[in-house]
Order: sequence, then structure tokens, then C-alpha cells
Amino acid sequence: MPTETFEFQVEARQLLQMVIHSIYSNKDVFLRELVSNASDALDKLRLEALRDDSLGADVSDLHVALEADPQARTLTVRDNGIGMSRDEVVRLIGTIANSGTATYLRELKEAGDTAATEGLIGQFGVGFYSSFMVADEVTLLTRRAGESQGTRWMSSGEGTYTVETVDDAPQGTAITLGLKPEDTEDRLHDYTSPWKLREIVKRYSDFITWPIRMATQPAPQADADAGEGADTAPGEPETLNSMKALWARSREEVTDDEYHELYKHISHDWTDPLETIRLQAEGTFEYQALLFIPAHAPQDLFLQGYKRGVQLYVKRVFIMDDCEALMPSYLRFVKGVVDAQDLSLNVSREILQQDRQIQLMHRRLAKKVLSTIKDMMSAAPDRYATFWREFGRVLKEGLLGDVENGDAILGVSSFATTHDKDEPTTLAQYVERMKDGQDHIFYLTGESRQAMESSPHMEAFQARGIEVLLLTDPVDEVWVDTAPEFDGKKFRSVAKGEVDLGTEEEKQEAGTEREKQQEEYAGLLTWMTDRLSDDVKEVRLSSRLTVSPACVVSDTHDVTPALENIYRAMGQEIPHSKRILELNPKHPLVIGLNRTHTERPGDTGLNETAELVHALALLAEGGEPPHPARFVKLMADRLERTL
Repeated sequence: MPTETFEFQVEARQLLQMVIHSIYSNKDVFLRELVSNASDALDKLRLEALRDDSLGADVSDLHVALEADPQARTLTVRDNGIGMSRDEVVRLIGTIANSGTATYLRELKEAGDTAATEGLIGQFGVGFYSSFMVADEVTLLTRRAGESQGTRWMSSGEGTYTVETVDDAPQGTAITLGLKPEDTEDRLHDYTSPWKLREIVKRYSDFITWPIRMATQPAPQADADAGEGADTAPGEPETLNSMKALWARSREEVTDDEYHELYKHISHDWTDPLETIRLQAEGTFEYQALLFIPAHAPQDLFLQGYKRGVQLYVKRVFIMDDCEALMPSYLRFVKGVVDAQDLSLNVSREILQQDRQIQLMHRRLAKKVLSTIKDMMSAAPDRYATFWREFGRVLKEGLLGDVENGDAILGVSSFATTHDKDEPTTLAQYVERMKDGQDHIFYLTGESRQAMESSPHMEAFQARGIEVLLLTDPVDEVWVDTAPEFDGKKFRSVAKGEVDLGTEEEKQEAGTEREKQQEEYAGLLTWMTDRLSDDVKEVRLSSRLTVSPACVVSDTHDVTPALENIYRAMGQEIPHSKRILELNPKHPLVIGLNRTHTERPGDTGLNETAELVHALALLAEGGEPPHPARFVKLMADRLERTL
């Protein structure tokens, strides 16, 4: 097949230009990314060879090789791993297949500092493109294991690349960088220098389980003076990494920097993790875990197809990436490694779902992560605040299905509250501030804080200074009906059921007054209930309103309109629940409406007024009238009469 020339996808070309024009503060990371990709290719080949005896691939000496040529100013990163087919080269290298590309590029352009920019790069995972930070030209030669022909890809990063089929490519992938002209004043970035390559590999890739080898050459004078490579004969392959798994080493032997580099290797993130978690289980079933909580949420965290789970090893042999069976869905942001001693090497995802040992690991890992978050709350409140801002929404998903850890999840959750406009509160803090005699944790769900603070449902609580949680995430509509209580206090919506606030003495006085009001308004309530029966279940007097004339509430055990919409969006049709219209007996509009009904029960304007009161109550909570066009006409007519 002849050589073909392609254009980069538009987004890939834009991203490539950003990478080339020095958005990174540390160019050394390009080698970390290429070595990491090579390591992944070796993992995939070893796993594929176990599954397919007919593959015919050589797995006797899997490794990564670095080959530097100072005279030609080239650096080659070579592996004998799984390799790529021609179609895979075009698809994976020439395009960026990610639905968040446009958003990512916009955020990248808006990032005002280098650290923020590198963080965005890390979220997107474009390690191969980092080659162009140091190279004028990049050549990729690859052959997929089991295939007879290879593919050569070449580009100078200027918007196009060439692809050709070759017959003599070895198994795996070799990436050769034509390095940019040497800066004589910048010897620290001479990527043909053995000491520089040793330094980078030791810093970033020492933990990789495959050997990273470099064929040494006679050292330049600078290297000889520095004493580098004195114990290695020229031309003899030198293994640069220790290949010792960090999770198998004692805590005292491992530095935070080493942990952070392992995290970056397995997550393809460019920023340090927020928290590192170590766990070692001994006894009848032994395993080690090294887990990380990222410092930021990936852009595709809530997209279908997001790769979740940690890496699974058996006796330090890589088995699979993204092992979902080891971590619950609501902790899908956790990255890391689990190394089990007693599993089979040919274990499959289907077997994992039923394996009792895996289920025990799943339970213990979830508990360990939640206990770490709890410790973070008290020991490092700033880091906890970052965690909750990034992952609180996904963590609350656990309240929908993980009954065993429900209390623990509630214990590490924070919520916006009327107590403090700027800082969220934990439930423990809410309970500490509860009024004497208060038996419930009150909450309100809605689309925004502003809308909820001005909601009629809040009036009695604001008047009495009773704190209310303000829940704006879609998942909040669901879990509040399933979470029974926290610290013995039940959750209660301020927009459901009847409100009964105050001391016992105040309740008795209110009860006496309510009896008088019920008698006074009985006729109006009966008439309005009948008149609005198509839209409401009942019209009654309210004890939650102090300013507004009316509000609409749901019955205690009814599904809210927002939750109905969520279920319907998921394709689940549920019966519509009529709601209750509550009237404020002290509001002039309601007093006047009652007087008119008593004195002129046949007044034709009463029907229109009843409709308008109901529509205004819906608008006040952020909803819309059942018949918007009719509402507009009625309002226009009423306004016209006032002119």
C-alpha cells in the first residue's frame, strides 16, 4: 500500500500546536508518558497471549528499550508489546476521540497559569503528543502481534502526517524522536545523554514492572567527569529501573514523590493525588492495595463508558485495567493498584463478579476509602473541601444502593445550608446547631440556592431561624427519600406534608387559632378544592407561610415533580401525583378571596382568582402554571382592569 498523507482532526491539530508551543514547565515528562504507554502495551500483550494460544507472539523477554544517538540527535523508545494495526494508528494517533474535546480546548486556552494548564492536559490524557515538545519530527514504527505487516507513521506536528505499510517491522512499537537543535546553554535537557535518561526513568518510572533498558555508549566528557555509568561496560544493556512494586515495599522505603509518580503512571494525570491510601490484608486471603484519590474530577466522570476501577494484579502480574468489581460505582474516581495473592492468573471479568474473595475485597476497600475521607475531614479540612467540591456529587450516588455504608457516606457528606452562604456543612455540624425540641433534619431540593432561598416553603423556617439544607444536585431528589436518618434524626422536606414548628406552648396556641381559621375558611377551602380538582389533591390552610399568599406542597409520601421528571427521563413512567395548595390565612389576597366567596359566592371572578392563586404558587417555587397561555390571558385581563 502506498504512503498516504492525512490531516490531523481539527481538535487534534489545535491541541498539538498548544503542546508544541511550550505550555509545559517540565519537558522531561514526555519520556514518562512514552514509557508509560510502552508499559501498557507490554501488559496488554502478556494478557492477550494468555487468552489466545494462537497469537504466536514472542513474550519471552518483554521490555522497554531506550536508544539515543547523540550524533543524529535522535531518541527512540521501543517496546516489544502488543503493537498497533494500520487502522489503529490512524484512529488513535491522528484523532482525539473524546466528546469533551471542545470544552477541553476552551478551558485550556482560558487557563491562566502553567499549573492549571498541565492539570487540564492530565485530565485529557494526551501523552503521545508531548513528544512534540522536544522533537521536530516524530516517527512511529509498529506491528501488531499476530499480524505480518507493520505501519510507519511520521509527522512534524504541522497539521499533517503520513502513514505507510512496511514489511519488516518488528513486533511492538518504536517511537523515534528527531530532537530539536541542542541548546548549548541547556545541558539539563539533553535527551541523548545517558545520565539524563537515567535521571528521568529513576524519577518517574522506577516502579514499572517491566525492565527499561538502555544500550550505553562511551560517555561524553561531561558524563565521564560526573562518574555516571562507570559500573556499566559501553554497549552493554543497562536496566534503569528497579521494577520493585511500591505496594510491596515498606512505608518507610517509599517517598511521597514515588507514590505520586505511580499515581500519574496509572491514571495518566499530570497532577499529584489528593490522598494516598495503603492497605495490607493478611490471613486466609492476602492482598495489598495502593489507592489514590485524585485532586480533580475527570471531565467524563458522569459519561456512560467512563473507565472506572483500579488495576488488578495477581502476585505482581498485571491482570486487568479498570477492574470494576473491586470498587463500587460511587467510588469510580479512585485510582490505584490491588495485588492479590490467591487469585488465578486467567481470571475473567465474569468470574470476578461472582468471586467471594473479590466481594470481600470490594467491601473492605470501600470502607477504607470512606474512613480515609472521614479522617481527611478533621485532619485536613482544606483537602476535604477540595475532595467534596470535585467528587461530592458522585459520592452521594452511594446513598441509593450501598445500605451497608449509608451511614458512613452521610458522615462524610457536606451540604449547602441556610446557616452559612459560603461554606457547606456536615450533618454532624447541623445536628449540633439544631434548635431545642427540633426532631428533624430539614431540607429543600431545587435547581439553585437563589431559587430555594426565596421559596415560599422557607418562610416559617426563616422566621424562626431554623436551619435548612439546600440540595441542588439531581441525585439529591432520590437519596433523601431512601436515607432514613442520621444520628437518630430523620430527614424531612420543608416542601412536603404539614409543618409543625415551635415549642409545645406555641403549638397549643397555634392549634386554638387554627381551629378558628378552619371554621372561618371552611367554605372557601371546600369550594377551591372542588374548583381546582383537576390539578390539586386538596386546598388547605398553611402554617409554613408568613409572607406569600399560597404555596404548593407534596403529600408526605408522594413523589415530587422533579423526581417524576428524573424517572421519566430514565424511561420509567410513573403515575402523576396531584399536589396540595396551601393558603396563608393572614394574607390580604386570601382574606379578600374568602370575603368575596362568603358575600358573593356566585361572583364570576372567583373562578379566575382561584386559578391565578394556584398558578402564582407554582411560579413561586420555580414551576409553571398547568395552562400557561390561559394564565397569561387572565393576568392581562386583570391588569387591564386596574388601568
